[in-house]
Amino acid sequence: MKIEFAPLSVPLRRRLQTASVVQWVFSFLALAQCCTAAFIALFFTRFWLLCVLYAVWWLKDREKPSKGGRRIHAVRNSVVWRYMRDYFPITLVKTAELDPRQNYLLGLHPHGVLAVGAFLNFCTEASGFSMLFPGITPHLMMLSMWFRVPFFRDYLMSGGLVSSDKESASYVLKNPEGGNVLAIIIGGAQEALDARPGSCTLLLKNRKGFIRLAIEHGTPLVPVFSFGENDLFEQVRNPQGSWLRRVQHRLQKIMGISLPLFHARGIFQYSFGLVPYRRPVYTVVGKPIPVQRNHKPSEEEVDRVHEKYLKELSKLFEEHKAKYNIPEDRHLEFI
Repeated sequence: MKIEFAPLSVPLRRRLQTASVVQWVFSFLALAQCCTAAFIALFFTRFWLLCVLYAVWWLKDREKPSKGGRRIHAVRNSVVWRYMRDYFPITLVKTAELDPRQNYLLGLHPHGVLAVGAFLNFCTEASGFSMLFPGITPHLMMLSMWFRVPFFRDYLMSGGLVSSDKESASYVLKNPEGGNVLAIIIGGAQEALDARPGSCTLLLKNRKGFIRLAIEHGTPLVPVFSFGENDLFEQVRNPQGSWLRRVQHRLQKIMGISLPLFHARGIFQYSFGLVPYRRPVYTVVGKPIPVQRNHKPSEEEVDRVHEKYLKELSKLFEEHKAKYNIPEDRHLEFI
């Protein structure tokens, strides 16, 4: 395989963009493990008392990820995220107003390999979320297991991430003053196994928990689609029924996370590595779908609202795909 190296004359601005993405990929793939190792290692140094104090505070603070988290605006507004935005670049597109007196449930599609669009648009201010939707506070859900990792949990909450359990969702959606957005990547980690360039496959056909949640709280649903999310990485071929897909499903059941075998480019060369390609991502926020409140919705009501959501998501995709170079004959596929 011929390796294509990056030229030495790359401008500093582009170097910084690449560095910002590299640190984020590292955070996604290895920071939790490093935080765990650091916490354990500190116990065997003269700083062991700091670990004890942190552990005591951690116990006292253990419910915080399910109580709206603890965002730090300096982290959300860091220049690092603006460099990361410009690397691809990533753009947040508004198609309708969101009333700050109302809470909303956003369904994010697709997951992609590393959910780059979801993170940058809803966990940072790099794409201008607060300017586009004034008075709205976004909360992105993430697997609860990651909030049990020392130090890492605080890093996650600083960006506005919250635990992906029903208690956490209800806390966000019950805000009587409104202005809260609960963002859920509906396809979850399993959908990442189908993330590859050109793919429009969404794991959504039987995902109805978020619909029931919206009905129970009377919260409008907002479909969101990130055009280009699946184009950022290549993935080793793993069709349904293959030995690789079976192993991936088995590991997901055991570990709770999927393990897509992905690759793209490197830091100083463009031929292989785990750094995403420089390809644009456009995250389009659709129109709110009104939902009638019902504390105990029937299966028929859930199915009816779910069907309406699928139609609105498909409509959003069809109305915008031509702008973002999606072929006319390509449509969303729900599995």
